[in-house]
Amino acid sequence: MPRLEEHCWSCSCSASVKTQELSSARWVVCKTAEMMSIITSVLSHAYGSLHSLQSANLIRRGLVLFIVGVVLALVLNLLQIQRNVTLFPEEVLDTLFSSAWWIPLCCGTAAAVVGLLYPCLDQHLGEPHKFKREWASVTRCIAVFVGINHASAKLDFANNVQLSLTLAALSLGLWWTFDRSRSGFGLGLTTAFLASLIAQLLVYNGIYQYTSPDFLYVRSWLPCIFFSGGVTVGNIGRQLAMGSTEKLHND
Repeated sequence: MPRLEEHCWSCSCSASVKTQELSSARWVVCKTAEMMSIITSVLSHAYGSLHSLQSANLIRRGLVLFIVGVVLALVLNLLQIQRNVTLFPEEVLDTLFSSAWWIPLCCGTAAAVVGLLYPCLDQHLGEPHKFKREWASVTRCIAVFVGINHASAKLDFANNVQLSLTLAALSLGLWWTFDRSRSGFGLGLTTAFLASLIAQLLVYNGIYQYTSPDFLYVRSWLPCIFFSGGVTVGNIGRQLAMGSTEKLHND
């Protein structure tokens, strides 16, 4: 009988121990699940905040690039019109800025797209652009780009081929001085090709025209202007992206 009682007591003790172990295990599992839920909630909130900040920065950068493109389009197109390089209908020239309404809109949109693509392509290629990354260099790049446009309208050469070669050299010099990246060169060429193609189609459909066209319907130096413009807008976009990244890190 004592052995039987001792056996029953030991069985009840072992059952009680097992029950305590199971309840402890359930408690640990519940607490772990609660902690995981809290961590997941914090991480999702942080990711949402970061994503919203990145989206806001992207919109701000695009808006700045759009405004830059609009201002450059108005100024440079007015210069081309005054020198009779491009010809528009009379009703267009009677407007406030002596420019067709769609030119600044198209140029602003193109500037926003190209300026946002440059840092994205740098990140995709794993080649962060660090050559002359300061606003003073970007400002000089803009000044050189405006100078190249001014030269296309002001300089008089014996023929358009000499002018085109000169502007091509100046455009490559702008890229070498302020960029020197493969992505910048490739996007500059892509911008020049697409913009020249669009210009050819616009002139072909009678939207506007060039005086003395020598490259199908446009001037042969026009791709040089688009190339240098792409490099310039790309530098602005990179500088804006770098400033936004530094601000996010500081926050």
